[in-house]
Formats: sequence, C-alpha cells, structure tokens
Amino acid sequence: MSQNYSQYLQHPVFKVASEIVTERNLEAYVIGGYVRDLILERPSKDIDIVVIGNGLELAQLIAAKLRVKKVSTFQNFGTAQFVYKDLDIEFVGARKESYRRDSRKPIVEDGTLSDDQNRRDFSINAMALSLHKDNFGMLIDPFNGIEDLEKQIIRTPLKPSKTYSDDPLRMMRAIRFATQLDFKIEKESLQAIRENAERLDIISKERIMDELNKIILSSKPSRGFNLLFSTQLLHRFFPEMVALYGVETREGKSHKDNFHHTLEVLDNICEVTDDLWLRWSAILHDIAKPPTKRFDKKVGWTFHGHEDLGAKWVPRIFKRLKLPLDSKMKYVEKLVRLHLRPIALVKGFVTDSAIRRLLFDAGDDIDDLMKLCNADITSKNEHKVRKYKKNFELVVEKLKAVEEKDRIRNFEPPVSGKRIMDTFGLAPCKEIGTIKAKIKEAILEGVIKNDEEEALVFMYKVAAELGLETIQ
Repeated sequence: MSQNYSQYLQHPVFKVASEIVTERNLEAYVIGGYVRDLILERPSKDIDIVVIGNGLELAQLIAAKLRVKKVSTFQNFGTAQFVYKDLDIEFVGARKESYRRDSRKPIVEDGTLSDDQNRRDFSINAMALSLHKDNFGMLIDPFNGIEDLEKQIIRTPLKPSKTYSDDPLRMMRAIRFATQLDFKIEKESLQAIRENAERLDIISKERIMDELNKIILSSKPSRGFNLLFSTQLLHRFFPEMVALYGVETREGKSHKDNFHHTLEVLDNICEVTDDLWLRWSAILHDIAKPPTKRFDKKVGWTFHGHEDLGAKWVPRIFKRLKLPLDSKMKYVEKLVRLHLRPIALVKGFVTDSAIRRLLFDAGDDIDDLMKLCNADITSKNEHKVRKYKKNFELVVEKLKAVEEKDRIRNFEPPVSGKRIMDTFGLAPCKEIGTIKAKIKEAILEGVIKNDEEEALVFMYKVAAELGLETIQ
C-alpha cells in the first residue's frame, strides 16, 4: 500500500501548485531533500518541484497566483526559481542524464519521473510526493528510500560505482549526509567511494569546499573527517591534514596522534560555537606539527615553532582550497599563531605583563582564542584535563580583571606620533617610532598605566635618553 504524506503539504505553495497542476492536467512532484527532511521532521526552506514537461511555465503560473513578482529563469538548465515568504522554490523539467568520463556535467534530455529519480544521488533523496489532486501527497519511492531513512542508511539508487564515477562530488555528499544525519554509508557504497577516490580530482575545489564546510558545520564533524580519511578522499585535496595521522615511538616515548587530536579539538569547539572560521582554526591549529617534529632524549617529542609555521601555511592552504583570502583568512592565521599563548599561561605563573601582551596581540579575537585553547585541552588522563581546565578558568578571570583595569585590548599608545613631533619639533623620523614603541612596552610591562598623563611623563624621559629637547 502506497503511503500518503498530504498532511505535510499544508503550505499555500502546495495548495496553489496542486490547483494549477490539476487544472492543466500536468504531472508535478515535490522531490528530493524537502521530502527527506519533512519525513525526518527536520526544518527545510528549499523546495524542489519536478515537472514532466516545462518547469519554467509552471513556475510562472504558480508565481502569478501567489503574487510573486520576481521569477529567476535559467533557460540553459531548464530551471526557474522564486522566493515566497520563507521558502526558496525551484522548478525543473524531469530529465535523464548521461556522463562523459572527464566531466561531471551531464548530457541532459527530457525524461519521465522515473528517469529523474534514477539520476538522483541517494535513495533518500529520490523520493517524490505527487501534487495532482487525484493522488495529492502520494509517495513515489522506487528505491525504498523510506526504509533507508528508518534504517539510517546512505545508499545510491543505481550501482554505486556508476553513481560516483558519473559525478564524483556525490562521494563528498554521501559523507556530508552521513555526518549531518548520523547515518551509515551502505557497505558496497563505501567501497565504491574508496575505489573512485581519484575521480574527485575532476571536481573544482569550490564544490569540494562547499561540501566540506557543511561537514565542518555539522554537530560532530569528526565523523565526516574520519570517513574522508578512511575512503582516501581527504588525501586528494588536504594532504597537510592527512600528514597529521599516526604515532611514532622512540626509546619508549610516543607522541599523540595529531590527526585524532585535531578532530577531538574540532568536536570540542563545536559544542561552543557555530562559527565556521573558528572551527577552521581548530582544524589548522596543529597543521605544521609534522615538519616541526623533533626527538629529544631528555624531553621526548617536541614541535617547537609549529604555531608560527602553521600560521604561515594558512594563506597557502586557503589559496589552494579556494577558501576566502580576506579577513576570514587573517582571523584563522592569527588564532593559529596565538593558540599556544594561553596554554603557556595555564601551565606557568600568570603575570599581568603576559596577560597584557596577550590582550594586545589578540585584540577583539581574545574570546575566540580562549575558546580554541579551552577546546585544545585534551588528554586520556582525566585528572590532567580537570587540572588544566581549572587553571584555564583562573587565566580567564585574570584576563577580565587586567582588561578592566588597563583597557589593553586594541589600545593605541595614549601619545600620538603627531604629539611627539610637535613637542620636539621633529619631522618624520625613526625616533618617533622608538618613543611610541617604548611607551607601548612600558604600558604592557606595567611600568606605567595606560593613560595620557603617565605616558607623557615617560615620553619626556625617553626623549631625554635619545638627546631630544622640547621646543619653546
């Protein structure tokens, strides 16, 4: 017996669509992700409607009835789209597809509903609900997607090796859906991804990153990264992260597996932020550990300077992966460079001077830096983690107290270069920079307060040491 989901199709869009489809004796269906999500009771704002025939014409008719003024049409792709209230609705004519080996762009022909469902990536995305009044809300599910939803399985409608070879981006999508929905990828499908991993090379980095960022924004991204690693997809586009994998032991001393440590830090930070770029900071915080790894007989394994080298790598990695080369990249670069600083304070005696320098260097990103560092406290030794977390709270309190007292975050020295020039009758010269730098250092070291009066007294002192005289 066919299942009916008309109770889910209560939005006015579906009512209007059903009236027009029935009146004109058309075939049209809600298909794909919207159907999957409504059955899973997940929120969804994107509706795909597939039409047997002309999707553009139906879009115009429905938009006119809903009094939507702007309909975007894409003649080359046979699609149309408009926004109605809180929904993004796209219309497309049913089609069948065939592929060439060197491209994921299909050769497209008009097709039936069955053809259109055959071309879908996964059984759970191939389900359709009829919009005709005679069978409104009836589920058309040729690949038993409803059962796969119940069993929480990602499975391809056709042979997985063909599905992934035709469009290798589907391999990334399989892992993305498995991560977002906490589903398993069916065994044959997982094997096909491994066998077709090198096919990912024909996909643009922009498309790969779009899927990867969705994995990173899921509630537990480590699940996706472990699948990317085990299927060898990660090796195709992110070798620096792959290089973090593994443990080396010498003279009975081992270092932690930095790949799994990074994933633990990433999952930790996901509990406190939805910010994509703070999550990227977690991914890249230890990225330069492999080339900085050294063994010392006394202390064991060290990774000196990995934070500075990692920060230098950030622009290169962002450029290659086609991530934004703007303030977002600079933000990640900064957090990678500074990520050890709060940890060093947690381990040792916390001076006001060290706190002031950290506040000055981190600026407005200090709170995010502290989130990253807190997430970075990982160990199998629970007592050690508890001790670190307790010390970390003390550093956070100290940061608040020093910031309140000294107002260091983003501070500019209270004496400007112009004031120095006017006081000593100077043209632009290196002495001005020297005086400003020494005032800044004195404030950060706590020698003077961060106020104009004390800074001016200190300015005259430094100027005298440099042999400068005030003008009358």
